[in-house]
Amino acid sequence: MIFILALIVATLAVLIFNHETGMSFGLPNDDFASIAYLGLLAAVIGATVVGAHRNMGEMIRNLLTWAAIILGLATGWLYQDQARDMVLRVAGGLAPGRPVTVTDENGQAVLIRKSLNGHFEAAGTVNGEAVSFLIDTGATTIALSHEDALRIGFTDKDLSYSLVINTANGQGRAAAVRLDTVIIGSVVRKGLRALVVEPRQLEQSLLGMNFMSSLTAFEMRRDEVVLRD
Repeated sequence: MIFILALIVATLAVLIFNHETGMSFGLPNDDFASIAYLGLLAAVIGATVVGAHRNMGEMIRNLLTWAAIILGLATGWLYQDQARDMVLRVAGGLAPGRPVTVTDENGQAVLIRKSLNGHFEAAGTVNGEAVSFLIDTGATTIALSHEDALRIGFTDKDLSYSLVINTANGQGRAAAVRLDTVIIGSVVRKGLRALVVEPRQLEQSLLGMNFMSSLTAFEMRRDEVVLRD
């Protein structure tokens, strides 16, 4: 029974993980689910035959138990989208700042939960490198800290701090750059302009309004931000 239960859990995990690709082990997910279902059914029947020496009441209880398990597996497959969204929402709540892509009545959206410090932070990638952003609707453009800029591939020779800007630490200087890609969850933007703030003037990179204004919709709720591409 433990072995078969493990197979059920593994099958569900594979199907949910490969939901977006539509393929599992080289097979369409529907075919894989059907094969797994038949395999589990055969295992249940085999276990019932092997255990036929037991009394009738115990055999009936086992059959009902397995029928309930198979029904649960089928239900999980039918409602996999809702289950996946629920799991992702829980994961997002446990890891604030981690973008979670879900589907609701208005279509696909990226949810970002408020961090423990009270700010909305977003884990993203810039030019393929991880960057932790502070969502700042008061910033007109994306602003990168000097450290993040160097980490994503810029060098000090690339940066000409010729622009005067206002920062939380007072007036500072920044260099204008263009970013190949900015990715937050399922939202991908290419060729956005950004500023790189001179060293020691910006503690965390800012996700500014040139990114937000490119969205179809942007909603800031009490405990989460909703981005719609």
